[in-house]
Amino acid sequence: MSRGIQRNGAGTRQHGENDDICPVCKSSRYLNPNMRFLVNPECYHKMCESCVDRIFSSGPAPCPVAGCARTLRKQRFRKQTFEDIKIEQEVDIRRRVAQVFNKQEEDFETLRAYNNYLEEMEVTTFNLLEGIDVAATERKLAAYAAQNAPSISQNNAKANRDRNAQNATTAAQKEQALLNRSAANRSSIASLAEREESRRETLDAFTRAQMSSPQDDAAVQKVVLKKSTARRTAAERARDKQQQQQHIHDPPSEAETFRIEGLKAVIDAPVAKAYDAFGGMSFTPSYYTLQSHYEHPWLEKARTEPSIVAGGYDLREYHQRTMLEAFAGLGCFIEEEVGEKELSSGDGMIATEGAALAAGGEGAEDVL
Repeated sequence: MSRGIQRNGAGTRQHGENDDICPVCKSSRYLNPNMRFLVNPECYHKMCESCVDRIFSSGPAPCPVAGCARTLRKQRFRKQTFEDIKIEQEVDIRRRVAQVFNKQEEDFETLRAYNNYLEEMEVTTFNLLEGIDVAATERKLAAYAAQNAPSISQNNAKANRDRNAQNATTAAQKEQALLNRSAANRSSIASLAEREESRRETLDAFTRAQMSSPQDDAAVQKVVLKKSTARRTAAERARDKQQQQQHIHDPPSEAETFRIEGLKAVIDAPVAKAYDAFGGMSFTPSYYTLQSHYEHPWLEKARTEPSIVAGGYDLREYHQRTMLEAFAGLGCFIEEEVGEKELSSGDGMIATEGAALAAGGEGAEDVL
């Protein structure tokens, strides 16, 4: 009876023992303690490093696990991070989806729109994890990534900058803490050395009988206190200088597709226009075209007469002024202006008569 129990107990596997056996070559960690297991994110089937080198060194090959026909590549095998392979798979899927759905709350007009965006992101992750409409979900994810490639790249770059700034700040804080501990240690060592020196001086003074009066004892204590104060002042000054330098060098702390609603409109910064002193006013004539040369006997004389051109007179100014005077009245219509004036004066008279009639009495008769 007892032997049967022992045999059954010996034949029973402990929990987690199957995890230490390669499903391809059936090698166990019991016989090879240095055996390493690798996984591929294509199918997440675990196999030992020797099988990976043996099967995939010559190029891509199908997964050797029974029932899996996915093509695997050696460079994608990596060491398993989590003990549970489902957690490993979920972390990878969430990381892949988060690289595409990388908008922040400040990119949306309302909190409800941002929550709807997060819900769509979780639905996509859940479908990929549970194998629900994987092909359709992958197509929608690829379409959204292609449609929003510029904004995704900008958000990823902004996230990288924020991450680098945070890492730099953390490193600077650690370095400052290390410097503070070093300064505190040096200060403690200096304080102990100074205390030991003061003790030796006191013993020497007692030996030479120089401490006979209370005034000498007070003088020695005063000297010791002055040294201690000077040491603390120097340490505080050095610490303040380090903090100022750290503050200066601190880094400064952006159909089958997803339809994201509620995003804020991205408005590009307006391009600065060149300064115009006349505010866009045009001086090009509307009724004529100014020519560079006009035929006239007087103009020919003015072009060649030294007394005219010697003072720097430009005949084109005469052309411009003369043409402007000739065409100055073409844009004015006297009849329209007179008609508008009479109409406005008639309205004023009617209003005056109406006011007088409403008032009644002699004023109305006088107006009539």
